[in-house]
This record gives sequence, structure tokens and C-alpha cells, in this order.
Amino acid sequence: MMSSDYRPIHLFLALLASGAVAAAESGSRAGDDAADATGAVTAAGPADSPENGVIETVTVTAQRRTQAAQDVPIPVQVVTPQLIESLAATDLAQMSGYVPGLQVSGEQPTQPGYTLRGISVTDFGIGTDSPIGIYEDGVYTGKTGGALLMFNDVQRIEVLKGPQGTLFGRNSAAGAISVVSNAPVDYWSAAATARFGNYGTQYYNAMVNAPLGQDVAARVSFVDNHSQGWLRDSATGERYDRDGDWGLRAQLRWNAPADTQVRFIWEHENLSQPARPAIGVVPLPAAPGLPPPFVPGLSSTANWIDPLHAPVLNDVINGVESRTYDGATLRIEHAFGFADFTSISGYRHFNTYNREDQDGTNRQYLYFDDANIEQNTSWSQEFTLAHKNEHADLVAGADYYYDDANQTSQLNFFTDSIDTVLNNTGLAPGGLYGPITQATGVDLLGLPWQENMFNHGIYRAAAVYGDVIWHVAPKWNLTTGVRFTHDEKDFSWYNPTRTAPQLDATLAALYPGGVPVVPFLPPLQTFQQNLVFNTPVSTAAPLRMSNSWNDTSPRVVLDYKPVPDLMVYGSAAKGYQAGGYNALEPGAKYDPETVRNYELGLKSELADHRLLLNASVYYYLYSNLQNLSLITNGGLIPQYQVTVSDVHAKGLDVEARWQASEGLRLYAIAAYIDSTYKDFLAPDGKDLSGQATGVPLWSAAGGLDYLWRGVASGDVDFTLQHAYTGAARCNLDSPAQGACLSIPSFRTGEATNRTDARLAWTSHGLVPVTVAVYSNNLFDNRYVTGVQTISATTLGTPFTNISAPRFYGVEVGARF
Repeated sequence: MMSSDYRPIHLFLALLASGAVAAAESGSRAGDDAADATGAVTAAGPADSPENGVIETVTVTAQRRTQAAQDVPIPVQVVTPQLIESLAATDLAQMSGYVPGLQVSGEQPTQPGYTLRGISVTDFGIGTDSPIGIYEDGVYTGKTGGALLMFNDVQRIEVLKGPQGTLFGRNSAAGAISVVSNAPVDYWSAAATARFGNYGTQYYNAMVNAPLGQDVAARVSFVDNHSQGWLRDSATGERYDRDGDWGLRAQLRWNAPADTQVRFIWEHENLSQPARPAIGVVPLPAAPGLPPPFVPGLSSTANWIDPLHAPVLNDVINGVESRTYDGATLRIEHAFGFADFTSISGYRHFNTYNREDQDGTNRQYLYFDDANIEQNTSWSQEFTLAHKNEHADLVAGADYYYDDANQTSQLNFFTDSIDTVLNNTGLAPGGLYGPITQATGVDLLGLPWQENMFNHGIYRAAAVYGDVIWHVAPKWNLTTGVRFTHDEKDFSWYNPTRTAPQLDATLAALYPGGVPVVPFLPPLQTFQQNLVFNTPVSTAAPLRMSNSWNDTSPRVVLDYKPVPDLMVYGSAAKGYQAGGYNALEPGAKYDPETVRNYELGLKSELADHRLLLNASVYYYLYSNLQNLSLITNGGLIPQYQVTVSDVHAKGLDVEARWQASEGLRLYAIAAYIDSTYKDFLAPDGKDLSGQATGVPLWSAAGGLDYLWRGVASGDVDFTLQHAYTGAARCNLDSPAQGACLSIPSFRTGEATNRTDARLAWTSHGLVPVTVAVYSNNLFDNRYVTGVQTISATTLGTPFTNISAPRFYGVEVGARF
């Protein structure tokens, strides 16, 4: 395996050189063909505006069929390569806000957070699933550790809002995100981009497409993204918020005999970077003084430090976030006389390690870190048949999914910090190890202490589904569909006695043969029992549970086109997410969640196809919605556990795109959602029924793109875009979760704004070259992303994270 700091620049140069030579020898195809071949990987120029100045037709597979997006009666937003390029984005988190209604947090890329239409992916545990299905080339990739990957040769990303249970399966109750990569084509082409920016940003991508014969073509793409980081530790100089990621995708396409096409995709990603930093917000007294435990609603925040200006002091041992990811996809398509057959086989495997500071200080007597360690292997198989005639458009399929997941949730302390916990919780005022050290002269301080929760899950899911678009009249379509799903889950918890070999060796001197040398010492087991993972039923051996669930998820859609460029539709759909288990609470399981969604919408193109207007209104009702909450267990370290609630919401999605002239394009997208608890008793006993769930009412994005042709033997493209997310709506439990705290020095949950700009020049000629300058977060808007209180009540050390500053740089690219 390559080292984490390896820069595979020679591979980038080799890909570029081989593609350039091959294209020169074979005579690369210019114009539109070259643009199609390079697809999403090229940053070599702006998207070609339609010569006749109309809105381009976007093709999607949102209904498991190839259709124009405007013909699909589903709210779907397509993220194009041009949008990715204009934002200099390397993953979905860097585009957060530009798909209103979708928020993506990438502070921890191995544990990302997704929110779609107010429904969040919050649980890091393997005992639950995601309500947002994430698919890559038709293969489910929704598990946490592999859910946020780098963009690599992307053709488009389809964001489908609302439950997609019929077509996409059990874990798309809130919606689905489908990433489609570029397939190999039948002629030589190559593309390369290099980007250099502040904070030591270096980004490279390259692609080579090669025909290997009359019926075979291959495509290889590579991307590398590194930076030096924009946050520095005040004591050690360590840089945080660094990027360290590279990936490779190789594809082979074979046009086999008898109307059969075979496409094989293999991809690899390697991520290694410092774990997210914890920025302490409580002024610390001189050592060995203790900050007071923080109790939301009771403790004062008047002296808290603004984290945008606070020193960063972290002392986590081996604080790193890493991932290795491998995926393989085999897609076989065959045209029978009666239907088109498709087989999609998928394999995904990843290992992640994320160990991060949880106290925001560099003092050993306040030390607390945790690690999330995962290993996941999944297999999937789907078969579909598609048939289309003048009366109906049918898709039917069956799929099977197998997942083998292992997770270690690890907590690390020192005996010094355990003394602080025991003192602050009142279990041992003054501590335990310090007083014994003073009394006996045997030093029990400064010794590491580790607790582990080991989880193992094996999950199986099988489903059959059918979906028919009935052409009931020339202007009317009725869609009926249903999916039947069977889920089986086997899960185990194992929390053995804490690991502390140095402490045990020292205790041996005080307890020879297990007997204390002095009578005032407590029993030896006092030092051996777990403080946090202390469930007896799963200490000696794993505790295992098995459950199964069945679900039927239908959908009905009626759409009507009074004129060719206007469609109105109404739909009712059900979504489903399998039940699961609380990873940190042995024996705790919860039932499946379901959602019922009702929607009315319209899609239109006006002004001779120069103006696109889409809108939809909806209402949904979630039952047993699975959310993550911080729960205090007997005054010790709180734990994140899944709670269930009933939630309902009404909302609005609006999209407008205007091709004002051949060179000028404008767009505006907005989402409104009023999300409240229908029935929910918070972990601390507060009744939140009828209160807001925290989701902002409004989010919006808009921008312009202007193309000047014929400038210095090339074209100039300028983009300016802005994303807005409204303030969080708070409830009575928000302070306990670290949100909506009344803090004089800073605010949490406030509205956010981000502006991005890019100016690029692309030459004319056989080998188009692009030179661009860009800026992300142009006005350097900075925000506190939330207060973490996991160590607040026991160590007195709440901490925060902050958003990224302004980024800017230059970009050079070429197409061959």
C-alpha cells in the first residue's frame, strides 16, 4: 500500500502523456465529440452554451429509465460537471447549500452527515441504516464510511427528493442521490487539470480513454487532492483541516455479440489526514485547576471564548482520519426481443479509522478522545427487465444485498482525567488515583485507560419490484409501482473489561496476590470495572440479537401535459427504512421507520425553451424516525444513541433557469420546509410534540454564468454563485444537544451565506487549454457549526468546530 503522504504525480503525468500521444497519433476528434469524451473530469473550459440559446435537455435515470428530466414527475435536481467545476468542488460536502434542501457535512469524511428535506443521516453506528440512499453507477454505497467519496470522472449527480422506496429500495425514505460516472467511448481522448491555491492546495486530475479494438474500449481516471490545512495548533504547530486524498477509477466496456454490452468498473480511494480538531470555548484556570462542569440551561456562558479567535489546543494521541476504499461494478445489458435485460453486480469494501480529540484542551487531567474503527464488506445483485410500447413503459426487477460490518467504538482516557470525571460526577470527590498516589507513593497517574465496544452486524435484504407508466390518454400518464422487501439483521455487542496494562502492572505492587498492602485501599475490582461501557450482559461474551422485517412500499403518480412543454403531476409514495440497533446500548433495538409523502408539482419550459420553471409542494409524515441524540448515562460520559420520533412537515421546492441570451445563463433554486415533531419525548423527558425539529425554514441558491466568445482566440467564462441556508429552528431539547445556546461571544445555528466565483479562458484549436482563477467563500463568511457537549458535564470542556475560510487559486487544464 502506498504511504499516506505519497503524491502519485507521476501517474498523473503518465496518464496525460499517454493520452496526448495516442490522441496525436490517431487524430483526436474535436468539437462536440471531444467535449463528450472528456465529460466531467475536464476542467478545461466552460460548458458549451447551446448555439440557439435555449435550455439544454438533461437526461436522467431517476425512474430507472432514460428520460428527459422535465418528463420525470419527481423533484430531481441534477448536479452537472459544470457546476462541480465552477465550485472547484472535490466532493458533495463542498457543494453543500447549492442543492437547496440538501445539506452535507464533511468535517469527518468517514462519518459524514446528510440532510435531505429535513431528514438527517446522523448515526455513526453500524446498527442502523441511512434514510438517504446513495448510489454509484447503480450500486448502493450508503454506509457511513463510504458515503462521501471524491468526485472522479463524474457525468452527473441526480438528487431525488422525497421517498424513493419503490424504485431505489429500503434506505431511500428521505430521497436518493445517484452518482453516474462517464463510460468508455470508442475514440482516443484525454484530459488533465491542475489546481493550486492558498493553504497549500494542490489538486490534479487526469483521464485517458482508449479504444482497444472494434468492440472494446477502456477508460482510466485519476484524482489527487492535498492541502496543508487552514487551522494550526497553538502549542505544537500541527496543522488541521488538511486534505489528503487520492483515487483511481479504471473501466472496460465490451460490445459483446448478440446485442450485449458489458461494462466493468473498478475504483480505489485512499484518504489520510488529521482528524477534525476540537476548539475549546471555556477559559481554563491555571493548572491543575478544573473548569466547572457545564449544565445546559443552568451554567453561565458569559465568559466563553469566540472559537473563531480561540487558540486550538489538542493533544489526541495518533489523531488521524483515514480510509481505504475499493469498489467493483459489473454491468451487463442485453436486448431480448420482448424486453431489455440489465444485471448490476456490486462489491464494496472499506476500512476506516477516525480518532479525534473530545475535550478541546492539551491537559492530561482533562484528556478524552474517541476512535471509530470500521471494516465493511458488501455485495449486491440486481436484475431488471424493461419493456416499452405505445400503451405502457414497464420496469420490473429483483435485488439482493449482503453486508458484513464490524465496528469498534473506542474511548481513551488517562487515570488523571478519570479522576476528573469521578470528582465532577460526585462518584469520588477529589478523585481516586491521585489520593492513592499521595498516600502510598506508588504513582498511579498518567497511565492510559481504554474502553471498547465491539459491534458486528450481518445484514441481508431481498426485494422484488415493478413500476409501470400507463399511457392512459394522449396527455395523461398513470404510474403505479410497488416494492416488496424482506430484511434480516444479525447484530452483536461486546464490551470487555477496560484495557490498561500499565495500570495493571502498577496495581500489582499494591495488590500482591489480589490483596491490598495497606487496609485503606479499595477492592482491586474498583480499578478494573468499566466507567462507560459497563453493561454486564455483554462483558464476558458478545450479546447477539436477530430480527427480520417485511415491507410493502407503493407509489402512484398521475401526470398531465396540457401542452408539450408543461406537465403537472400529483403523487403519493411510501418509503421505508429497516429497523436496527443502538450500537452503544447492548440489547437495544428499534422498529423500522416509514414515511408517507404526498406531492403536487409542475414542470415547464417557456419562452421558446429559454426559461425553465419547476415547482412542487408536499406533505410527509414519518413514523419511528431514527435520530441520534446525546444521552447522559448516570452522570458519566454521555453517549450518542438512536431515538425514534414521529415527524411531519410541509414544504415547497422551486427551480428557475433562464437562458437570457446565448452567453448569459441565470438560475435560482429555493426550498421551504416546516418540519415539526408530531409525537416525541426527548431523552431528558421534555415533550417536544408540536415543536420544530431544528431544520431551517428556507434554503436557496442562485447564480449567473456569462460566456464571451472570441476573446484572444478563445472564450471567457465567468460564473458567480451564492448559497443561503436559514437559521436553525430550536426546541426545548436543543441546548442539551449543543444547539441554540445563548452565548454572548458567538452564535450557533445562525443563517449562513456563501459566495463563489470563477473566471476562465479557454483557447480555440485542436487542443483546448484553459486557464482559470477561482474563489470559494469569496467574502470569507465564517460560522460556528455547533457546540459539542459530550465532555461538558464530566470534564467541563465543551468545544466547537468552525467553517472553512476563503479559498482561492488558479487552475490550468487541457483536453486532447
